[in-house]
Amino acid sequence: MNTPEVRALKPTEVILALSQLTGWRLSGDGENIAIEKSFEFAQHSHALLFVNSVGWLSEKLNHHPELVLTYQKCVLRWNTHDVRGLSRLDFEAATQTDALLPA
Repeated sequence: MNTPEVRALKPTEVILALSQLTGWRLSGDGENIAIEKSFEFAQHSHALLFVNSVGWLSEKLNHHPELVLTYQKCVLRWNTHDVRGLSRLDFEAATQTDALLPA
């Protein structure tokens, strides 16, 4: 896999990339802008397995999200602190996150 270019995306690039994802939305603003999605699970153990899978993915990508885990829900946020915004890496990470779950 080629590593996506790590630079801050322009607003038009963000909108285009976001339009290619399902269920992801913009969250925050300025340097704290992120893409965010909520995932719901039938059981807490399923949510934990998802969080562990995201942990594995984030290590593989060397890109780490913000995760909030509750009983049957996980809210996941990707952003690139190094560029103080969103990069292609965030959208690649979101795509790979979605691939962790059955369609």
